[in-house]
Amino acid sequence: MAARRFIRIAYTFIRYRLDTLIPKRNLPWTLRLLLAPLVLIPRGRRSDGERLRLALESLGPIFVKFGQLLSTRPDIVPAPIVLELTALQDRVPPFAKEDFLTLVEAGLGAPVDEIFQYFDREPLASASVAQVHAAVLHSGEEVVIKIIRPGIERVIAQDTRLLMQLARLLERYSLDGRRLRPIEVVEDYRTTIFDELDLQREAANASQLRRNFLNSPLLYVPEIMWDYTRNHVLVMERISGIPVTDITALEAQNTDMKKLAERGVEIFFTQVFEHNFFHADMHPGNIFVSRDDPALPQYIAVDMAIVGSLTRADQYYLARNMLAMFRRDYRQVAELHVQSGWVPEDTHVEALEAAVRTVCEPIFEKPLKDISFGLVLLSLFRTARRFNMPVQPQLVLLQKTLLNIEGLGRQLYPELNLWQTAHPFLEEWLRRRFSPASLWRELKRHAPEWMEAFPQVPQLAYKGLANLQQLEPLRQSLEQTQAVLAENEKRQRSRRRRGLIALIALSAAAILSRDALLSGWQSLPEHPLSLASLSLVIVALAAWLSR
Repeated sequence: MAARRFIRIAYTFIRYRLDTLIPKRNLPWTLRLLLAPLVLIPRGRRSDGERLRLALESLGPIFVKFGQLLSTRPDIVPAPIVLELTALQDRVPPFAKEDFLTLVEAGLGAPVDEIFQYFDREPLASASVAQVHAAVLHSGEEVVIKIIRPGIERVIAQDTRLLMQLARLLERYSLDGRRLRPIEVVEDYRTTIFDELDLQREAANASQLRRNFLNSPLLYVPEIMWDYTRNHVLVMERISGIPVTDITALEAQNTDMKKLAERGVEIFFTQVFEHNFFHADMHPGNIFVSRDDPALPQYIAVDMAIVGSLTRADQYYLARNMLAMFRRDYRQVAELHVQSGWVPEDTHVEALEAAVRTVCEPIFEKPLKDISFGLVLLSLFRTARRFNMPVQPQLVLLQKTLLNIEGLGRQLYPELNLWQTAHPFLEEWLRRRFSPASLWRELKRHAPEWMEAFPQVPQLAYKGLANLQQLEPLRQSLEQTQAVLAENEKRQRSRRRRGLIALIALSAAAILSRDALLSGWQSLPEHPLSLASLSLVIVALAAWLSR
């Protein structure tokens, strides 16, 4: 089975001439020789990104998912290829109805007719990892049932092993491959897709997001039916809304498109900075618009398999970076990168400042409404990576989500000025973060732990002092050892120096003696200290110095 799959992948690789995406100059001659005949196969007029997209689509849902993941990594994948990969759609035929029924009944431990008043045998949607059917509970609530595809774990494990082998080859034989970190990308993919297989995890994410926006006019999250939810079965409230990309339907009900676009941006910043828990897969297929109030449109979000969060430090530095960038305070951007630990402490701040200015100045020459916030962040992170900024997965996920939201907002309302919406929010968030009320909340939040630990403080202090006293003899011993080692090193240096002088003296004596022998003793000058005597003195001096 694995061999057959490998042959299929190799055939697809050749058919779509994916060898042209590999820099061959760093490959071993054996691989270059193996790939050489492929030049006889025409590439056609398709772009690199289009050929890669078609190849991934032909290899099935797991590779489609991998392509979707690559499309979220503009920090390492060229922009034209990212643009093409974002068009990847799951075109997966549904699996057998009988299998769906069997899986639901096995997961919930009862026949479908006992659990549901009505169950639609035809799928509502079929994706690469899961399939969805509509149903009605006996209580009358309309729901959807989501089931993981049967046998998908085995297929994912097999395909990710093959992807890892390809990633190792690319990283081993290509300098560009090492720069693109393919092994890390495959590892991220494996973690992400296996997380998506746990529907109970997705349900927990949805429940948290629903609680965060409960009674909010901005976003509605469907209710999870926990009594009918398991690891491989998810039952949730069925929603009725307009797909966010159906501009015709939205305009037909007189939706305020400007308000809709601005609310999308507000939802993003609320999730990131207020809740610190954001829906990280907000592509158009997962977003709908409520029909209830077109003048004050409300979003509806589904599919919470991927979520993200930031540390408090990352929240703070990200907000300040954004504000500093749009104020064109590049010095502060550079300093914040060092303070946050995103780049090494020994980074030359002036050099980083100059690099950031070089990237950002051409962007900020445009009107603010034409500036892509997401692309500014992308450019900033790419520049910082030249200064050994390690990959920050949480920032990459956030950046991808921002690009999705921004692209969606501009699609809904092309005149959207993201900065006009974001700037007041960030200013207000920073002000509230350092307000007395916020400080008081933090004190109350941590007070129980401090009160619990306070009685132990005297004992801990006593133990710490006792440990310091025990360490004192060890410190003195270490200092003595260091002093002995330093003295030995000093003697060694002195010995080497005397040895060098002795060698020079012996060489000089040898030269003088040779001259004396060659010229004959009778030609030596009349002097109390002849050359021969001088040679003997030098030899004696050398012997004394080399002791």
